[in-house]
Amino acid sequence: MNTLGIYIQIPFCASKCSFCNFSSQVARDEAIGRYCQALEQEIARYRQVVAAAGLGEEVLRLPVDTFYVGGGTPPVVGAARLKGIITKVHEQFVCGERCEFTLEVTPASADRDFLNGARELGANRLSIGAQSFNDQELRSVRRLHSAAETHETVACARHAGFSNIKLDLIAGLPCQTATSWQESLRAVEGLRPEHVSVYIFEVDEKSRLGSEVLRHGDRYHAGAVSDEAFMADAYESARSFLRGVGYRQYEISNFALPGFESRHNLKYWQLEPYVGLGAGAHSFDGERRWANEISPEIYFQKLMRGETPIAEVHRLGPDEQIEEFFFLGLRQLQGVHLSEARRRWGDSALGRWESVIGDLVQRGLLVRERDRVRLPDHAVLVSNEIFQEFLVTRMEAP
Repeated sequence: MNTLGIYIQIPFCASKCSFCNFSSQVARDEAIGRYCQALEQEIARYRQVVAAAGLGEEVLRLPVDTFYVGGGTPPVVGAARLKGIITKVHEQFVCGERCEFTLEVTPASADRDFLNGARELGANRLSIGAQSFNDQELRSVRRLHSAAETHETVACARHAGFSNIKLDLIAGLPCQTATSWQESLRAVEGLRPEHVSVYIFEVDEKSRLGSEVLRHGDRYHAGAVSDEAFMADAYESARSFLRGVGYRQYEISNFALPGFESRHNLKYWQLEPYVGLGAGAHSFDGERRWANEISPEIYFQKLMRGETPIAEVHRLGPDEQIEEFFFLGLRQLQGVHLSEARRRWGDSALGRWESVIGDLVQRGLLVRERDRVRLPDHAVLVSNEIFQEFLVTRMEAP
């Protein structure tokens, strides 16, 4: 039987990091309070919300086995508001006893009392945005915490009873060197979180730092951003290091001790249903994707007027569904099973992709082991180029 994941978006932070390309914002407490009020309204009326957008509520009857509160920085809403939101979720959805409940925090954003309260609410997995254990690198991108505060947050989390902790690192931050990167990796080894995510710095025009790099400017320490060769080397050294100390890489950016893979994120890569709540949150029921208004203020206004906050609904055709099957599924190091694609869409629907798979296998960019197709180890760094081969629009181009 299918199960459901729930994602709750908290689009606020205490400050905006220069590399951030998310739709988070710094806001006054009054605006945060209004947002939480609207979020509780959306949860309480979610069946009416989806009905008003022309969606069925079948997926809402599924038992919830993963629950993720992210952002942004969720602790900025405060313990009382977070409790109100979680209470509404339990009133409207059926949450299983073994539900994986992940809460995102940044070091120093969640003190001992907040973490104890989060555990009482049922949070059993903590995602900590460390990004680096070098204070110069952290200051260069305007992070509010220090490496010492990351150590303290992990210690407080352990004291609160969290036995499933994830730490994030970014390869390629300004001022980063091979030496400082190794120091960050060794710090992770010392803290021994159950899960580690390693992201390569994304030069994106939607962030202040990324935009400055693209313009060849020098603000936000853009001139100190490493080149692509350094980022690739840092990523590969992280893969080797983490594997050497007991972590298994199960997805392009994600490593876990055995049994601690993110059950929630696996839903995204395996095309399982999930519901997104909050401004800018996305949902998927197996055939349709829908998204809420991205502006917290418009999201608030619509819910206060009794309207649906859903701004966009898209029904995926069979070709789009198979495209996503490969595009998302191949992010997993285990790859995808073609028998699953045939079960979902039939032999004839899968046929047009056979030539693509065969060509990539011949070029050494995919490995085919009977029914399973996966990325070879050496091709992980060029995965985006490989994924592009599975786009329907590319296949239909003259």
